[in-house]
Amino acid sequence: MIFNTNSKEYELYFHYIKSVSSLSKLFSESDIPFLHYRLAENLFCKAFNAENLSRTDTAYDAKIYNIGIGIKTFVCPSNSKTEKIAEFDRKNSELKNLNIDKFVIKLSELRNERINFSNRTYKIEKSYYHCIARKKSALVIFNTNYDLINTDKINIIYNDNASVKFKDDINEYSYNYAKSTLFKKFIIPQNHKIIDIQIIDNPLDLILKIFNEYNKFEITETKDFVILPLYSCSKSKNENKKYVPEKSGLNQWNAGGRVRKYGEVYIPIPAEIRKLKSGFFPERDRIFNLEIPSGDKLKAKICQDNGKALMTNPNVALANWLLKDVLQLKERELLTYKKLEIIGIDSVKVEKIDDENFKIYFSKIGSYEKFINSKSD
Repeated sequence: MIFNTNSKEYELYFHYIKSVSSLSKLFSESDIPFLHYRLAENLFCKAFNAENLSRTDTAYDAKIYNIGIGIKTFVCPSNSKTEKIAEFDRKNSELKNLNIDKFVIKLSELRNERINFSNRTYKIEKSYYHCIARKKSALVIFNTNYDLINTDKINIIYNDNASVKFKDDINEYSYNYAKSTLFKKFIIPQNHKIIDIQIIDNPLDLILKIFNEYNKFEITETKDFVILPLYSCSKSKNENKKYVPEKSGLNQWNAGGRVRKYGEVYIPIPAEIRKLKSGFFPERDRIFNLEIPSGDKLKAKICQDNGKALMTNPNVALANWLLKDVLQLKERELLTYKKLEIIGIDSVKVEKIDDENFKIYFSKIGSYEKFINSKSD
């Protein structure tokens, strides 16, 4: 794990978090420094020039080269604290009928698959947690292992109607049934950094002084984006059932009518998106750059009648990345919605940098519906 606190990056980082934590009375009267988790993620990425993954629905919050980092900030009056690391609300129906031994094994496998999915997506080779434990007038900074759960070494500590606690050969975990949430016990190691925080009594006065001095605001331009589903819906009276079509979209190679090569796939662009975000993509058949989460760039284009398909050039590049490398499907294995459910994603976010450059990320289940609803309001 990287914890060279004498580096220039850490020096800048400590300066950032000490400064913002001193403004805690903007939010709380407590003598424990307040530090919002989103701000902690942003400060870390700023200081270390890390790629911010916190809003990309992946297992990590940041990436530095091939290293994935989970960033945690929490109140910790003692030497340890149990903190949330994953939610599995959409897997409850699959888990609830298992006996406790099989339940914990399956839960651990689901957690491991989400980590491995993120490793494949972002080409992560190493990982660690970066933690900020908040105590009275101080912050304790440390790094600790970001481990897979060793399913061969699981030992159940206790189980009741509310939760189950278990451990492997390295870490201790617990799962809350009602919240469908997995927790991990974080222990402050000997190798840590303590930063004393002097909380300012009247932080608002200081902020007003800064604003009066500069008398202007910097406006940050937000990037335009769309959410595209990797599935279709069959509507019935009671529900909309999601599925991945067997002969179109990401399974187009399986369509009839002519001999098709494996790799003939596309990401559908629904009519709703084409109507709501007209002009978002370049015109049909015009090549543009599509950067995938690993940082590699594919050549892409909009195809088919009315521009209803996002493809790559060559076409097989999309299949090699999404189906083979990330989802780890075998050649000519159909993609199913259940496979997407296991990982916890069912759509992609495409972000527009300019007319010739776009980025694509995975989005968690429900993202497409949320996006459509937000545009319909």
